Amino acid sequence: MLVEADNALVRGLTSPQRDRGRLSDNSPCLPPFFFFFMNCHNMGSGRTLKFAVCEVLQFAGLCVPLFIVMQRFAVIVAKVKTSAQPPGDGSTAYWLIVASSIAYVTSTALLVWVPLKYMVFVKKKFLIGRKKWRPVALVYVILSTLPCFAFLIASSEVQINNNMKHDTFMELPVSLVLFSLICIDVVERIRHCRLTGQGNDMERDADIPSTVLTHVEQVTPVTPITPAVPVPAAPGPAVPGQALPTPMPPGASQLNDRNQNGAGARPETNGTVPGIPGNQGRPFSISGLSSRSASTTAYRIPPYAYTGPLRFLCASDARADVFVDSFMFWMDTVEMVRVAGHPLVYYSGWVFPIYIFSYLSCLRVVVMPHSPLLSSLGVALQDLPFFFVRVGLIAFFGFVTPLLYLMKNLLVCLAFVYFNFMTKLRVFNTERMFF
Repeated sequence: MLVEADNALVRGLTSPQRDRGRLSDNSPCLPPFFFFFMNCHNMGSGRTLKFAVCEVLQFAGLCVPLFIVMQRFAVIVAKVKTSAQPPGDGSTAYWLIVASSIAYVTSTALLVWVPLKYMVFVKKKFLIGRKKWRPVALVYVILSTLPCFAFLIASSEVQINNNMKHDTFMELPVSLVLFSLICIDVVERIRHCRLTGQGNDMERDADIPSTVLTHVEQVTPVTPITPAVPVPAAPGPAVPGQALPTPMPPGASQLNDRNQNGAGARPETNGTVPGIPGNQGRPFSISGLSSRSASTTAYRIPPYAYTGPLRFLCASDARADVFVDSFMFWMDTVEMVRVAGHPLVYYSGWVFPIYIFSYLSCLRVVVMPHSPLLSSLGVALQDLPFFFVRVGLIAFFGFVTPLLYLMKNLLVCLAFVYFNFMTKLRVFNTERMFF
């Protein structure tokens, strides 16, 4: 048999079945890692490639901001050393800080990042069991974003204490630190989805939770069937066993007409509508803003079925909406961090509250996008503190930040308090809709 296989190999007549039979796991002639690569190939090269690209992007987002921010901080420290009296060794200080950054990134990657990735990959229950938080995003915010903001504050203090204005990090915090955080957010949202083929609009809530508003359509309420009123018989002798007609009260015909036309379903308090099966006093919900069970109660998401030469304008995919949602999610934080790069603000004590509250705003990325905690965390960690910081900035430095973001923080806080707490009071909780 072995001679026949060798002859077939010489003639070029070996088949994949014969090759798989010869290259079994029990073969002592092949190294063990060969079968590992064969299994990875059988799993699908596309899936392996997507996994590798996601991991490389996340690791680059962890390392690159730290290296660049600490290198710029090392340049500032070196200039302070050389301009001091007597002059110090600026080169030694520079290389000590650079070496410290390399040691920090290496140690955190080996001791924290890689073990965490392994536990997430093998699906440890205490990390991803409830799917309400993202451990990778939490570790990234602690290991990368926090040191970057700390060195940005330290750079400002070093220059202020030495009466030097060398570097304000104008675009670095926004273009590098926050952009890396946005990339981590996008990768965490989209890595579990297929990147090829067309998306299914009916499953966009289940596949990618997002706060982007989608097309909704109201389901026609179902009204109970009113029993028919018997028609009075012609005058004549009564037949034994025949039921006499029941007289219909005045106004019942109009009520019956309204019920059959669907106009009798009047919205009650807090937006509930009687007569909708499964509603049971729950308010209307919009896809992407609440859970899937509630969003499919009173509304359904129909697929786009527009025809015509301009139907491409109605194209929509949840995977593309992830990028829009992620950038819109961070716009307020981006503007706040950008204000810190203004020369008047950077060389003052206002860098402390700006970077501290901006970091607290970054902690929102730890919560899953569809979590009900995200609304309250957005008000407590972003809109409320940003409102007071922007009021102080405008009072001391003028319009270094647009009034648009100030009004946004104010209106979001007022709307959150009103619709979540004020509407529960008796004066606002009426059955009649005044507004």
